[in-house]
Amino acid sequence: MTAEQPVTSATTDGVLALRARLRSLCDEHGVSIELRARLVQSATILAREHHLAAYPADPAAVDGQLRVEPGGAATLVVTLPLVEPLDRTRPLNLPLLPEPVDAPAAVWHLPAQVEPQVAVRADPADDQAATDLELRALLARTDSLEREHLQLKHELAETNSGVVAMYVELEERDEQLRRAHAVIFRELEDALRPPPPVVPGVELGVHYRPADRDAPTGGDLYDWFVLADGTLQITVVDAVGHGVTCTRNALNVTHTIRTLTLDGYPLEDLVRRAAEINEGLMATLLVARLDPRTGALRLAGGGHPPALLVPGTGDTAYLPAKGRGVGFPVPGSTGINTTVLAPGDLLLLYTDGLVESRGDVDEGELRLSSAAKAYADQPLDLALSTIVADMHDIVLYTDDTVLLGVRFRGAMT
Repeated sequence: MTAEQPVTSATTDGVLALRARLRSLCDEHGVSIELRARLVQSATILAREHHLAAYPADPAAVDGQLRVEPGGAATLVVTLPLVEPLDRTRPLNLPLLPEPVDAPAAVWHLPAQVEPQVAVRADPADDQAATDLELRALLARTDSLEREHLQLKHELAETNSGVVAMYVELEERDEQLRRAHAVIFRELEDALRPPPPVVPGVELGVHYRPADRDAPTGGDLYDWFVLADGTLQITVVDAVGHGVTCTRNALNVTHTIRTLTLDGYPLEDLVRRAAEINEGLMATLLVARLDPRTGALRLAGGGHPPALLVPGTGDTAYLPAKGRGVGFPVPGSTGINTTVLAPGDLLLLYTDGLVESRGDVDEGELRLSSAAKAYADQPLDLALSTIVADMHDIVLYTDDTVLLGVRFRGAMT
């Protein structure tokens, strides 16, 4: 399979089955959640970049062998057949690097247990729940690294001897932590930034730019999925705060909205119920539902910037969806904005970092309207990245930025 071949539902199902197979192997042999998360993400990247010998991904092609050393140490050897050997002269950019082998395969050696006592975990076949479990384990690991970092600085402040030696050690530890954070952040980005679903007649794209390149998991998150009736739902969340806690808060809100939606709550009640469930945190959000068969669009707001409609012909228009966000007084949507997209229309959903880079929201919205109209005819991913670059040509106020694009092509016959 080449890079030009389209992603199909069979491809997606194959990747999900592959991920479930790897999780089952890891759980069966007591591999830690953190290593399991890295392995699953690495295999997913190889699959999506079409390195697998069997594609769509065939979970039966994955080989897992438990090796026990004379001293009792156990290792799970996972082998994934590839089209050709990996090119070691180029960076692989995988969360968990495979062993260097000449054969056309990716091979990982993972510390395991001979007779693991595995705690109750999410069903490996439930990709959303399993990913959530892995993400929380990685977040806990990040918290642990940050505590170690703070403890080391505290110890340095309390001592008056060996300052130079301890300073050198601190710098070395900081560099180790930065490298560890970089790996974890790449894994978190894969888990936090879900790939767009396949929706006939709709083209989806996203561009994310963190305020801090060393901490790319801030509180600006999104979620998109297709309901049972074929409706596309998109949620954009901007949690108040910084760091891992802010990321966790935003993740809680997106998962709450998804759960409430699947439980059948109407669109107009989602923000209010999410606020009742997530006490103690603050976030703005916007929820959009699009019927790809008719172009009917409904928007429910929670204190979030309005969506921007860029029609195929005519002037751009903001679509305000009034309401108050999670953690604000009297939270909830006060009305639903309804409109109908025509073939060729482009809808933009974003967080406030896009329009506040110069500190003036009104000016930012005018500039966004102009930039969106100027670049709307470009391929979607290029249009989104170009709009963000144009909006951030001068940055006086830095904040995370998410820009999602929904281009309506019209009902597929």
